Amino acid sequence: MLLEDLQVILKVAECRSISAAAAKLDMRAATASAAVKRVEAHLGAEIFVRTTRHLRLSSAGERYIPQCEQALLMLEQAKQNMKHDLDVIDGELRIALSSDLGRNVISPWLDEFMASYPALSLRSSISDSNIDFYRDSVDMALRYGSPSDASVYGFKICKVPRLLCASPEYLLKHGSPQQPEDLREHNGLLYQLHDIVHDVWRFSHQQQEYKIKMPSNRAANDGDLVRRWCVDGHGLAVKSSLDMAADLLSGKLVSVMNSYQPTATELWLICPSRQSITSAMRLLRDNLREQTQDLLQQLVSKNILSAKVLS
Repeated sequence: MLLEDLQVILKVAECRSISAAAAKLDMRAATASAAVKRVEAHLGAEIFVRTTRHLRLSSAGERYIPQCEQALLMLEQAKQNMKHDLDVIDGELRIALSSDLGRNVISPWLDEFMASYPALSLRSSISDSNIDFYRDSVDMALRYGSPSDASVYGFKICKVPRLLCASPEYLLKHGSPQQPEDLREHNGLLYQLHDIVHDVWRFSHQQQEYKIKMPSNRAANDGDLVRRWCVDGHGLAVKSSLDMAADLLSGKLVSVMNSYQPTATELWLICPSRQSITSAMRLLRDNLREQTQDLLQQLVSKNILSAKVLS
């Protein structure tokens, strides 16, 4: 019996399927099946009860799996502690990123980070969908908004102001809105998530809240596409200042109605548990904090953002 066999056992128990576990572990189903058989032979008991359509834990498996999981966690923690003491940074970073931020902002930063630690490997998943750490093959997710699930562990990277943006060409043709009521005469570029179109925009001004339902002829479930529409002059968009930073700094987009602030958000690095955090993940966390602060300060230096909105 190999240590890797136990990792297969835990994945099979999680997926309730040998073939699904094999897919998650990037191995053939026959290899995973052989690992299960080796462990069961070593223990002298069946861990799983198999039928033609289903696989479930046996009574022995129900007792064995939690202790096996705890033992592997202890071994992994001991391994990470040793690497930390020796300043060894290696392993695989499996990270989920939102489409616009991940593709256009974070990916170049990850390239620089990987160049500094050549023993690391990277798997990047780009999607605006919610992450399920038990379903998706990722170890961490970089997402806007603080985690609502108490079972996960997260690091706050930074506060992120949102901005109302448009291209100079759009504003030249349609005029620049001065207050929320003016937005009723403009076209909103809307973000859609899980079939819900976010067509109500909220702003604050002098401790007063404003809510506007935006007219629109375009909506997408991809934040990158919304940004591209905005750059191409198809309407106004409310987006993260990080997502829009490059276009704002280059002049492709401008921030409008600046005295009315869209609701700010936060950027978080989320992990399934505290025990899953490695030295490489901590270094990446620190790197992301430095990079985001530098980019936000560039927006402040160009008077695109006010320094007080970052505090």
